[in-house]
Amino acid sequence: MRDQYDLVIVGGGMVGAAIAAGLADTDLKIALLEQARPPSFETNQPLDLRVSALSPASIQLLKKLGAWQKILSWRSCPYQRMRVWELDQSAGIFPALSRNCVTEFNSADLGEAQLGYIVENRLVQLALLEQVDLASNIRLVDQSVASIDYSDGATLIELKDGSALNAKLIVAADGGNSMVRDAAGIGVHQWDYGQMAMVINVHINAPQQDITWQQFTPSGPRALLPLPGNWASLVWYDSPELIQHLLSLGMNALQSAIEENFPDILPDIIEIQGRAAFPLRRLHAQQYWKPGVVLAGDSAHQINPLAGQGVNLGFQDVDALLNLMYEALAQGRPVSNDRLLAAYEQQRRNSNLMMMQTMDLFYRLFSNDTAPLKFARNLALGFVGQAAPVRNRVIRIASGLTG
Repeated sequence: MRDQYDLVIVGGGMVGAAIAAGLADTDLKIALLEQARPPSFETNQPLDLRVSALSPASIQLLKKLGAWQKILSWRSCPYQRMRVWELDQSAGIFPALSRNCVTEFNSADLGEAQLGYIVENRLVQLALLEQVDLASNIRLVDQSVASIDYSDGATLIELKDGSALNAKLIVAADGGNSMVRDAAGIGVHQWDYGQMAMVINVHINAPQQDITWQQFTPSGPRALLPLPGNWASLVWYDSPELIQHLLSLGMNALQSAIEENFPDILPDIIEIQGRAAFPLRRLHAQQYWKPGVVLAGDSAHQINPLAGQGVNLGFQDVDALLNLMYEALAQGRPVSNDRLLAAYEQQRRNSNLMMMQTMDLFYRLFSNDTAPLKFARNLALGFVGQAAPVRNRVIRIASGLTG
């Protein structure tokens, strides 16, 4: 038997669940495929390692989808400031320069209460899926995909339990190794950065932080993301060889390595709760749609995580796609029509590409350790830090508040 659907969303992570939640209680018959639903929230659960810095634009979308108040009732960490620098602020080869070559963004400069919130990915996904549960027109399918037979008219999705779904439009929200994208024959431009990022949850001897910071070093950035209470998420970018070595260390030895390599601004660590690592990769789909298929989130683009823009770009995809679908539904047009999908690509592909190229520029600029370039880029950081109009323009773009 083959169930017929207007829309099948493959992948119920943050992006896929957001698209489904946005189409709840419409006239569309929808299936959302997600085999790994996260466990329910409990206050005594340890903090997850995978977190996101949600921008004001992403929070606006989550409010519109009815998920934000639930996330706030669980746990999250607002932050008002973001600091970026390279030279050691206490010493360094240019001591006088280092004190001024810091860029700090502040929510007050934008007239916003917060620059953003740090939230566990699992909680964002869970809040959105709970909204999906309330929808009468959406079936949540907890089966994995066995195969996808793509055609321009109605794509056939066969599941591991032997059942099958026909979709007029299939949404690929199944990540960087997208099975949907491959089935549709959509190519990608991709490469590895030759680095890994290690995330480490630490208990700190300090109250809840209101700042996220990042220091550039010759081997990669060191960063702190504040977590609820006296917890923080540390991010250590470095060579795969060093990160693998760090993963092999006992917790006491790892703590010593952190204290030796992170800047003095890091509060004292009481204990390490957990750690994980992942390779850094850039990926961009050569097109965002084909007849009957559309890509969103990581299936369309993966970006260097330097500025934490990955999920925020994904939510911008969601917002653009939903707005076009609402317009089509209001006019009685199918959401699978080619003009809609082409308009979505036009809105999102170049915008995502620009952000990816900007992050690549920062990556290459700060990976070069020659003294003249180091001096010049620190002057640039200092200029942005002192020039309020430039600084505020940068943070409004990063926050998704302007193009």
